[in-house]
Amino acid sequence: MTEHIDAPTLKSWLSDGREIALLDVREAGQFGEAHPFFAIPLPYSRFELALPQLAPNPSVRIVLCDDGDGVAARAARRAEALGYRNVHILAGGAPAWGRAGYTLYAGVNVPSKTFGELVEHRRHTPRITAQELQAMRDAGDDMVIVDGRPYAEYHRMNIPDGICCPNGELALRIGAIAPDPKTKIVVNCAGRTRSIIGAQTLIDFGVPNPVVALENGTQGWFLAGFKVENGATRRHPDSGTRDVAALAVRARAVAEKHAVAYVPPATVQAWLGDTAHTTYLLDVRTAEEFAADGVAGFVNAPGGQLIQATDQWVGVKGARLALVDGEMVRAPMVAAWLRQLGHDVCVIEGGVAAARALPWRRSAGAKLVPLPTIAPADAAPAIAGGTLRAIDLRAGMTFRKGHAAGSVWSIRPRIGAAAPDVRPVVLIADEPEVAALAAHDLAAAGCKDVRLLAGGFDAWRAAGLPVEATPDVPADSECIDFLFFTARRHDNDPEAARQYLAWETGLLGQLDEQERGVFRIA
Repeated sequence: MTEHIDAPTLKSWLSDGREIALLDVREAGQFGEAHPFFAIPLPYSRFELALPQLAPNPSVRIVLCDDGDGVAARAARRAEALGYRNVHILAGGAPAWGRAGYTLYAGVNVPSKTFGELVEHRRHTPRITAQELQAMRDAGDDMVIVDGRPYAEYHRMNIPDGICCPNGELALRIGAIAPDPKTKIVVNCAGRTRSIIGAQTLIDFGVPNPVVALENGTQGWFLAGFKVENGATRRHPDSGTRDVAALAVRARAVAEKHAVAYVPPATVQAWLGDTAHTTYLLDVRTAEEFAADGVAGFVNAPGGQLIQATDQWVGVKGARLALVDGEMVRAPMVAAWLRQLGHDVCVIEGGVAAARALPWRRSAGAKLVPLPTIAPADAAPAIAGGTLRAIDLRAGMTFRKGHAAGSVWSIRPRIGAAAPDVRPVVLIADEPEVAALAAHDLAAAGCKDVRLLAGGFDAWRAAGLPVEATPDVPADSECIDFLFFTARRHDNDPEAARQYLAWETGLLGQLDEQERGVFRIA
């Protein structure tokens, strides 16, 4: 039977030296408003889909956190059904954590964001303001602006003339971007963290160029009254004919400075049989490279984002992280940062080529029974006639913009409330797997006939069937899957941007000794 533990017990477990996965099963909006520092977001709406990746060892100690509303108990039953044998629940959830006197943090990727602020504070990473950057542009200075975010974020909005080169690629690509050592390099992101980490990456790697971070990134840029660029397509060039072997030597020196070990693939493979410990196999190359020749059993975690949002891939505090790349430049640099973030991390010797020579165990994942489908043309008259209930599981804000006429919005943690009605249900979802999970809860609440709308809302609309928009439904208070806190900061909303930047810079002041103690910044 699942054990309930109180907040002081959890607090002690978080620093007892044993592996622990503190999984927050609330939805994204709830998590982003207030959560414990070490909590990993795993919304109940996707619980079984992501649990095997975030916690690949079914023996690991797990603590589930909810809003004190019983969702953690439901998640615990699902975890135990998947074979997890060491599951606990934080009694009273996140509210009880706060009542015990422990800090609840707003925002997402809080440990990584806090780490960026600590790096700037301790390493004195050089920076310039938006006004200083514009003055350099006006003067025609020899410089390049490098955007350390993924391409999709860069493409949405960027500093004019900026080139997209995600932070995890910088050490490998910067020589082709700025071959002249006199060229000044300005690294930016949307806010602060990736600007700081990107600039410090190049400094630690020993590039001869002058390097600075753009203070407050694109948000600081438009707050200073300058226009951002939208839809840019400039990307870093390939590394070309540069001496990659020499780059690998430099990267290894950085990694070893931070006590990162280089481990043979066979040793890492043997770790996977150790049920007392968790090992993550992470390929830090780009998504395109991984799609072309990724090794089965590894998970793609592009290096810059792995540093920025470690909790998207790593759910177990105290686990081992084994990184791989293609040339032994990116993995060592990323590993050096993860080591400073407090993780036990190594680099797989020989990279992807060496890893490919061995068979790796692959996570089985959750086995879901597909739902029977119903075509939009068949569902529409039944919905209109009231003999079929339509429940839309897409994002709440997406539902507002347009949904099938007669449908209602819901989300898995709350979908059981619709079950007492005896009518059959058709679920509308972007992902059939999410619908299958929701159907499990509907069945538990007594709903016996659940189907999936074939082709989802796109098929409904393509068939010319009635569509409604409800700008205020679901209400803000019901949109537990949406984080309003950060929503408008990229929409030229100065107050939202100021609030976000103040949140980032204020993170350090909230840390207690346990939270601050995980970092190992040189």
